[in-house]
Amino acid sequence: MTEYLRVSVAYVGPSEQFSRSLEARVGTLVREAIERSGILSQCPEIDLAVNQVGIFGKLAKLDQVLADGDRVEIYRPLIADPKEARKRRAAEGKPMRKGGDSAER
Repeated sequence: MTEYLRVSVAYVGPSEQFSRSLEARVGTLVREAIERSGILSQCPEIDLAVNQVGIFGKLAKLDQVLADGDRVEIYRPLIADPKEARKRRAAEGKPMRKGGDSAER
């Protein structure tokens, strides 16, 4: 008898959001869930050799075995290094707001 678990795959792209729940066999890997979700055909900008993945906000490897209820997240690469952006704003004399936003309201 094969046991199944429920997992979901999520990705927030520059212009779209993707979230799909699926039933998977016990022992399913992160990579397999991503492939079965159909996200790679819907979001061609995702490259699993480049994009990092995680489970509930913690980095994970593509060969990690999933548990029931896991949410696999695919992360986009950072556009700018947060430390460098802070240094640049400080050098320009721009004030910082709580949350890292440089504009005052």
